[in-house]
Amino acid sequence: MTNPAGGYFAWRGGRLFAEDAALDDIADAVGTPFYCYSAAALEDAYRAFAGAFAGSGALVAYSVKANPNRAVIATLARLGAGADVVSEGEIRRALAAGIAPRDIVFSGVGKTRAEISFALSRGVVHLNAESEPELALISEAAAALGATARVALRINPGVGAGGHDKISTGRRGDKFGVAIDRAPALFRRAAALPGIAADGVDLHIGSQIVDLAPFRRAFGKAAALVRGLRAEGFGIERLDLGGGLGIRYGAETPPGPAEYAAAVREATAGLGCRLVLEPGRAIAGNAGVLVASVVYEKREYGRRFVIVDAGMNDLMRPALYGSAHGIASLTAPAPGAPESPADAVGPVCESGDTFASGVMLPPLAAGDRIAFFSAGAYGAAMASTYNSRLLVPEVMVSGARRAVVRPRMSYETLLARDRLPDWLRTDTEETRRRA
Repeated sequence: MTNPAGGYFAWRGGRLFAEDAALDDIADAVGTPFYCYSAAALEDAYRAFAGAFAGSGALVAYSVKANPNRAVIATLARLGAGADVVSEGEIRRALAAGIAPRDIVFSGVGKTRAEISFALSRGVVHLNAESEPELALISEAAAALGATARVALRINPGVGAGGHDKISTGRRGDKFGVAIDRAPALFRRAAALPGIAADGVDLHIGSQIVDLAPFRRAFGKAAALVRGLRAEGFGIERLDLGGGLGIRYGAETPPGPAEYAAAVREATAGLGCRLVLEPGRAIAGNAGVLVASVVYEKREYGRRFVIVDAGMNDLMRPALYGSAHGIASLTAPAPGAPESPADAVGPVCESGDTFASGVMLPPLAAGDRIAFFSAGAYGAAMASTYNSRLLVPEVMVSGARRAVVRPRMSYETLLARDRLPDWLRTDTEETRRRA
């Protein structure tokens, strides 16, 4: 399949490299499976996005949920990125990676009182509110701290978009935001609450969007709302347009940052709002690969199964969204080696543990290594220990340099996460003593 990552992951002398580091050398050092991220790919993607908005004063707030590894966030923080976060944990990661509180935007449909208080106590004052009850909760938390939260109200514009039903977030009936026609009433409500300065409008319509048309419709509705609110006397200073710009996984041809920025400028011309953009996948998606080893091949019912040591717990997207990731061997096959259709599957006890069906692959033997492309976003971020499998390491490369930025979990750590109640601990110890 096509390698959408371009030169950041490329073959040289029959070997697949991440920048100037051979992936099979990394596999020798850390074992498989593992994630590998290209610092240059992250940096160039961010620069392209931020450069498209140069001179506008926009805040490009990287969406931490896409890939929350602290090394990834720190790489972007050095370039001036802010952070879009949806939990206390993500706030802590952003702060630890060097992002200033003033450049952190706290989104999310279910913030708790404790999370809101934590954010405000750390100087994070930009909050995106998604409901009337949340406005009240923010007010209570801010008033108790003697703080003022600058709140943008997230609207639901009734525009659905995204690469899958489960990642379309701006349709009527989706759980996010408030109906756009209810927004003026909620701004009036917010104006009467202590501890809140309601100065912004926020929206986010989905993820992996490869067409500008839904963006244009949603942004146009948001701009009209801003004008209407200002006509009522509300001081709307901030317009958060969310994220959602798609990337290439295979045959998609998504618009680039420059085209996206042009659509934003057209929709928001004359508003004078400070824009907030929240790219996640567009920055991290094609900056990472998942490397796995072939356990063996088997043929049953006329099908060729390539069984690898990575599973759906390591890369959930194919099982969750039916997504496709390009697959390639780390070493070039012999000249003339025939490719044949194969199902690339993992060891997890689920039929859904299938990365690809009918993909053309060269002959592969036990121990051969393959890479899954476009795995930098929502890969390690969504991983679990299902089937008591260990979380895999994450490696970052910069030129020829490499560093493990999250070590492989040990079985001792896995087991230590559990605690036996007293009555079982006593029984277990007695059983062991008798044995």
